[in-house]
Amino acid sequence: MSDTNSDADTEETFDAGSLRTPIVAVLGHVDHGKTTLLDRIRGSAVQEGEAGAITQHIGATAVPLSTISEMAGALVDPTDFDLPGLLFIDTPGHHSFSTLRSRGGALADIAVLVVDVNDGFQPQTEEAINILKRTGTPFVVAANKVDTTPGWNPQNGQPIQQSLEQQSERATSRLNENLYELIGELSDKGFSADFYWRVQDFQSNIGVVPLSAMTGEGIPDLLTVLMGLSQRYMKEEMSVDVAGPGVGTVLEVKDEQGFGATLDVVLYDGVVREGDTVVVGGRDEPIVTEVRALLQPRPNAEIRTEKRFERVGEVRAAAGVKIAAPDLDDAMSGAPVRVVRGDDEEAVKREVREELAKIEVDTAEDGVVVKADTLGSLEAMANALDEAEIPILRAEVGDVAPRDVTVAQTAKEETHKVILGFNVDVLPDAEEAIEHGDVRLFDDDVIYQLVEEYDEYVEELERTQQETVLDKITKPARFRILQDHTFRQNDPAVVGVEIISGTVQNNRSVAKFEGSEPNRVGTLSGIQHQGDDVDSAQAGERVSVAIDGPTVGRQIEEGDELWIELPEKHAKILEQELASEIRADEIEALKAYLEKRRKADPFWGK
Repeated sequence: MSDTNSDADTEETFDAGSLRTPIVAVLGHVDHGKTTLLDRIRGSAVQEGEAGAITQHIGATAVPLSTISEMAGALVDPTDFDLPGLLFIDTPGHHSFSTLRSRGGALADIAVLVVDVNDGFQPQTEEAINILKRTGTPFVVAANKVDTTPGWNPQNGQPIQQSLEQQSERATSRLNENLYELIGELSDKGFSADFYWRVQDFQSNIGVVPLSAMTGEGIPDLLTVLMGLSQRYMKEEMSVDVAGPGVGTVLEVKDEQGFGATLDVVLYDGVVREGDTVVVGGRDEPIVTEVRALLQPRPNAEIRTEKRFERVGEVRAAAGVKIAAPDLDDAMSGAPVRVVRGDDEEAVKREVREELAKIEVDTAEDGVVVKADTLGSLEAMANALDEAEIPILRAEVGDVAPRDVTVAQTAKEETHKVILGFNVDVLPDAEEAIEHGDVRLFDDDVIYQLVEEYDEYVEELERTQQETVLDKITKPARFRILQDHTFRQNDPAVVGVEIISGTVQNNRSVAKFEGSEPNRVGTLSGIQHQGDDVDSAQAGERVSVAIDGPTVGRQIEEGDELWIELPEKHAKILEQELASEIRADEIEALKAYLEKRRKADPFWGK
């Protein structure tokens, strides 16, 4: 393995030394078997007697070509490949995947979408699919849990077609039903898919690999497909300058005993060495620091020893590595890491700034506060909120801190006094501030659920506000004085009435229309229904009312049609904002009242 391309190399031939390992991300819904799949790939490799060959990187697992060949048996001929193997990254969540970036594309060269063959598409599957679509990352579908098919006869570690030959017709047809349903769901999302062995062109069709992470059936096929796709379509992209300055992406920022804040990084280009100056994306400004130590986990056998890591002098792409360096507290998950070679520190800082600028979130004068675990999550959150037309006041990576509560409190609208937290913790001081303040916190690890919860809260808040407004607002009503129902002529006049439409409320002004002008005749000072005092009466009811002001036979007569007088502002709110909150007969009374008023003034109540 040489460090540089030899002069004899042409564009068509690549020196294996300059080809990096393709980076594979594993995505999918919680409980569909992502972790089990990665564990099985690691475990199978170890069982094949290749213990030394499997390298457990930081946040990644390297599986060399020789191990893949061992596991895949006849499916893989190592002489067909000049890529060194596969590097599986353990993304903490599929949103971190979306801005684990390499030069503007997704960090992963290829993805495995794990779907439970019995469960089909679930919320997080949908989200993962949308991210893959947006980043344009090629992927294969691992249709997991085939071993749970009723009547399945497990064939441990076998290629899937060999395993299928050992199954009963009943089990095979049951599995096929589930698989075709899955292919249909992919089709609904705009992807043409089929069993991987039928796919001719993987660039226009998605290969579906039936497998079991538990029994290992189909895992040889998955590794073969991943190697084949990488070799065939991505060889150009795998060509790196192995001796050049290292370029990578931060998976996580972690406190490590004896080292303080450290970075778990996936290096996808070049080399990083102890003592190198690196530039890392920080919350406010790029951080310039010096690598004090490069750490990798000890091999599996030694993992129980006190020293969990061993120091290495250098790491070459593609690999996962922990970088210990000073001043990393403000580094962000998802941010770029670049090694400075020579005197181009300012140029590297500028590159890091530009890369971070692509992830800037548009903020508004007023809106909600958003906190997320990585830049990827933050960007995915911003996209989802933008689609839902929810404005953002501030968006940052990190746990919910007291200052976030302070910022949320400054929101002008109550619906914006909110913090939406994706996959983050709430610091104790912030928790206390939320408990004793008027800021609402929503946290979840599924973005669409977070948006849904917030939408429901806003609806509930608006409903409560409308109910409060309705309580204070004068409702429209039209009623008639019944013949022979005068119980008292004045001080106050007490008469029996029938309510034609709307709601008659106590302590409201009563008017009688003369043409299109309402003439106030008095104020309602009491309502009785079947001998009981009541606050209001509705359409269809007959009640007796006391009216302060008029005398029956002068200002009002039996048979008169009377109205509850509506203030213009109330009429406007009822018509424009609360029409959906009031009953049909109240709308009828409102329309009739407005019709009369607008004969004289067409703009009344508008």
